[in-house]
Amino acid sequence: MVSLDSEIEGIDEYRTFSITPYYRYFFSSKYAQGFFVEAFTMLHTGDEEIYNDYYESATDTYYSNYERNKYTYFAVGISAGAKFVTKRGFIAKIYLGIGRDMLGNSDIEVVGRGGVSIGYRFQ
Repeated sequence: MVSLDSEIEGIDEYRTFSITPYYRYFFSSKYAQGFFVEAFTMLHTGDEEIYNDYYESATDTYYSNYERNKYTYFAVGISAGAKFVTKRGFIAKIYLGIGRDMLGNSDIEVVGRGGVSIGYRFQ
């Protein structure tokens, strides 16, 4: 995943790059279809916005500080989902998963993985 616009707000508004290799195991006798589980790793980078607000009672003053830091994190996780294929080759896939930061230096201790895909399988 590569973010081309840094001004997009949403789930991945801070993530600028992600590479996510996975191993998927299908519980079906048919090739690459049916229900599955997968193990994945995710190396992702981006920008964090950190706001520090504090109040000094001695001078009755309110202070605010803003920082933008670049990060690189590595996560490991699991996902589950299903992939359906029609006889004409159309496919639909849905999956959802969760992973945890393994480097221990992240404020984002948990990462999510999910998707919905519709397409065509060329045979």
